[in-house]
Amino acid sequence: MTPYVDSSFLVAFYVLDAHSQEAIRRMASKPEISLTPFNRGELANAIYRQQFHGRPAASSDQAWHAFESDCSLGVWKSIPFPEHAWTTCVALARRYGPTLGVRTLDTLHVACALELKAQRFWTFDERQARLAKAVGFDTEP
Repeated sequence: MTPYVDSSFLVAFYVLDAHSQEAIRRMASKPEISLTPFNRGELANAIYRQQFHGRPAASSDQAWHAFESDCSLGVWKSIPFPEHAWTTCVALARRYGPTLGVRTLDTLHVACALELKAQRFWTFDERQARLAKAVGFDTEP
């Protein structure tokens, strides 16, 4: 089963937080996971934004270098941004915004997962999980 991972999952994998153990457990099976430039940008922002909240720069650099190393080792497969993701994002916002209160990043992540034909959606963001479940994704390992 091919999962799509959002930034909350990626951050938990590279920066110790309440969800890190679960992220590590899910990755233990070595699933094939594709990452777009959107995933990379979100991860970089999340890692380096932590310096604003007092995390040492060396810690952010270490997390980023671990990610880059994993990319080189093939842990993550780099792919282009899905061509129709923005159109799908708009459709999701129109359909689920009024009932789920989703944000642009929620709809964009789920749109990417749909366009990439993922079979699971791994996130630790409750709002994104609700949207992913609403469109039919399994959000469990």
